[in-house]
Amino acid sequence: MLSSLLNGSMDFTSVIIYILSSLIVVFLTLPIHEFAHGYAAVKLGDPTPRYQGRLSLNPFAHIDYVGALCIILFGFGWAKPVQVNSYNFKNPKRDMAITALAGPLSNVVVAFLGLLLANGVALIYNATGAVIAFYIFYFFYYIAQINVSLAVFNLIPIPPLDGSRLLSALLPNKYYYTLMRYERYFFIVLLVLLWVGVLDVPLSFLSGGLMSGLNFLAGLPFRF
Repeated sequence: MLSSLLNGSMDFTSVIIYILSSLIVVFLTLPIHEFAHGYAAVKLGDPTPRYQGRLSLNPFAHIDYVGALCIILFGFGWAKPVQVNSYNFKNPKRDMAITALAGPLSNVVVAFLGLLLANGVALIYNATGAVIAFYIFYFFYYIAQINVSLAVFNLIPIPPLDGSRLLSALLPNKYYYTLMRYERYFFIVLLVLLWVGVLDVPLSFLSGGLMSGLNFLAGLPFRF
């Protein structure tokens, strides 16, 4: 997003639509993402998210302002991580992996719904040529695009992202806990990599592939 603004590849209207879509993601999608983590954890036996007030769709229970700003600027970001106590799980490694996957999976679902709406609006635009339909199409399309980016970004196996929690199911405990001991440093490195654009190419490649697949599926009902 930031590079598009700097090189002028997006016009003013597109930027406004993108910012509006980003705000929807920050205040609606991120709460869904974190709620999904909390809900999965509680269902698997850990009441910690409930005690900490994270079983809520209230955005202010989840928002991280730096992560929210990154979503607007880069299309990638985060909310406050839901705290989970894996000792409450019956199968800690498996259940931690399921809990970690719940958030990105919620982003994929929201992205698919956004693309369904975008395809429906595209039919209206093709039939009527209404300019407002054109803008609404891009509103839903950007929401889907950002959600896909969030799903891919959060699966990076770097603390504190969800992908690092998946490592708990793959690594022996002593190696995993050693890794998590340096979580704050990994977070700083992640911010630097995000800022300088090192992650742009791999994230764009993965996001583009997932976006294409979801868009194909979302378009199927409108091809008959």
